[in-house]
Amino acid sequence: MREIGAGKIAPAVVQFSEWLAGFGETSYDHQSFFASPLGRRAKALYYRKRLLGTLASAPMVLCEAFVPSARRLFWKPQRFPIADAHYAMGFAFLAEVFGTANYYQRAVDFLETLESTRCPGYEDYCWGYPFDWETSGGCIKEGTPLITTLPYVYEAFAHVYELDTDERWRRIMRSIAQHALESYRDIEVAPGTATCAYTPAPDDPGGVINASAYRAFLLTRAAVDFSEAKYREIANRNLSFVLASQNRDGSWAYRSSDPDRGFVDHFHTCFVLKALAKIEKLTGSSQVTKAIERGVAYYVRALFDGDGLPIPFSRAPRLTVYRRELYDYAECINLGVLLMGRFPELDERLATTVSDLLLRWQQPNGSFKSRELLRGWDTVPMHRWAQSQVFRSLCFLLLQSQNASDAVGSEQAVGRRRAGRVGTLERQPADIDRLNAARLASRA
Repeated sequence: MREIGAGKIAPAVVQFSEWLAGFGETSYDHQSFFASPLGRRAKALYYRKRLLGTLASAPMVLCEAFVPSARRLFWKPQRFPIADAHYAMGFAFLAEVFGTANYYQRAVDFLETLESTRCPGYEDYCWGYPFDWETSGGCIKEGTPLITTLPYVYEAFAHVYELDTDERWRRIMRSIAQHALESYRDIEVAPGTATCAYTPAPDDPGGVINASAYRAFLLTRAAVDFSEAKYREIANRNLSFVLASQNRDGSWAYRSSDPDRGFVDHFHTCFVLKALAKIEKLTGSSQVTKAIERGVAYYVRALFDGDGLPIPFSRAPRLTVYRRELYDYAECINLGVLLMGRFPELDERLATTVSDLLLRWQQPNGSFKSRELLRGWDTVPMHRWAQSQVFRSLCFLLLQSQNASDAVGSEQAVGRRRAGRVGTLERQPADIDRLNAARLASRA
C-alpha cells in the first residue's frame, strides 16, 4: 500500500475545523432544490408520471447541474443532526490525536446540540431530517426519525463516553437503542430473516438494504455495550436479510425487490460494507467475513474508474448531472480505514482517493467542493452532503495512521512525537475532568 502521510492530513483537518468555526453549523443541502413545497410537488409528480415530472423538475435539475448556488432561491440553510453526529465524532478523534481539551469540548458541544434537536413526540431519543423529504414511497415529514441517522448519533455519544465516561451519554445511548429496537417494524421475508422499516410509520414497507444494515449494526453494538440479548436477536434477523440480499456478483442494490430502486451506487455500498465490517469486529462471524470479501471484490472492481477514483454508480437509476461526489470520497475513506491492511486493492483505492481529495477538492478556505460537475464544480458547502462525513473520515484516518505509526515506531520516536503535540494524551483526562466540572456547574 502507498503511504498515506499524516503530515498532509493533519493540516487539512485543522484548516477545515477553522473554516467550520467561522462558517457556522447550518448550511444548504443536496435536497434544498426539492425541500420547498414547489420542489416537493415536482418531485412527487416525477414519481407518479415520469414525463410530466421530468418537465416539472427540469428547472431544479438544471440549476443543480449548472448553477448550484441557486439553492438559496429554493430553500433555507438548516442544521442537520446526522452532520452534527459526524462532527462530534471527528472532533473526538482529534481530541485523541492531539490530546487537547478544546477538540473534546467541540465534540461535547455537538452532543449537547443533538440532545436539544431530537425528534419531538417520541419517548426515546431519535433524529431525522429537518425538511419534508419527498420519496418514491411518499413524503417523509420533517422530524420523522430515520433508522439511517440513529447509528451515527449512537456512535457519537459512545465515542465521547469512551473519553470521559459521563453517564449522561450512556443513558442517551440506551435510549437510542430502545428506540431502534421498538419503533421500526420488522417484515419477515423468510424464517429468521427480516427487513426493517426506514421510519416508524406503521405502513413503511421496508426493503431498503442499507437501512437493515444500519439497524443490524446499531443493535449488535448495543447488545455488546449493554449485555442485552434482545438487541442481538433482532439484529441477527436484519443481518440475515442483508446477507441474503447480496447479489451473485457481490453487490447490493439499494432495494432489491423494486426494479426502479435497484441501482447500485458508491456510498450506499459503503454503508452496507461499513456496517458489516463493524459487526464482524464485534461478533467474529465467518458469514459476515465472506460477505465482506465478496462485497469488497465487487466494490474495487466496479465503483472506481481507471485512475482508481470513486465513481457514483455501477448501475445508475437515471441520467446524472455530475462526474464525482464528495460523499463517495468520504465513505471510501471510512470503509478503507475500517478494513485497512486486509485488501491490497482497497488499500490502493484509499491512498489514491485521499491524495486526490487533498489535491483537488479542498478549497483555500478549508472547506471541500461538493461535486465535480460535467463542467466545473459545485462549491456550495453542505454539512450533510458531505462536509461532515469527509471531515470525520479524515480524522478517523489520521488517528488510525498515528496508531499504526506508534505501533511500529521505537519507544524513543513515540516519545518525541508525543512531546511535540500541543498537549499530550496523558494530560487529557485532567483537562476533561475540568471541562466536565465546568459543564455541570453551568447546568446547576
